[in-house]
Amino acid sequence: QLQLVESGGGLVQPGGSLRLSCVVSGLISDYSIGWFRQAPGKEREGISCVNRSGHTIYTDSVKDRFTISRDDAKNTVNLQMNSLSPDDTAVYFCAARRTPLFSPCSLAAPHDYWGQGTQVTVSS
Repeated sequence: QLQLVESGGGLVQPGGSLRLSCVVSGLISDYSIGWFRQAPGKEREGISCVNRSGHTIYTDSVKDRFTISRDDAKNTVNLQMNSLSPDDTAVYFCAARRTPLFSPCSLAAPHDYWGQGTQVTVSS
């Protein structure tokens, strides 16, 4: 059983940056990790994921602005978010999905474990 804890959210002005962290208790190296977000009144959307071998996927709305990275030695997956806009305001969640070593991660597949989320608010 994994536990995931997100941190790094907060209030930032448009154009600013934040770095979210997802600390995983358990054997992170067996899992692909994804970042998801849910804005008020909207469905949850997958925004980025990284598979066990480090291959990454981004949804179009965050491509070239967000960077996901994993450090298995620290049981951590980070999401660097740049050029933030009010449209990025949401609760951000990380989630883990057990996958074979070279299988791609997927934002659409069901994930086995979820964190509690961290609020990101982009506002002037």
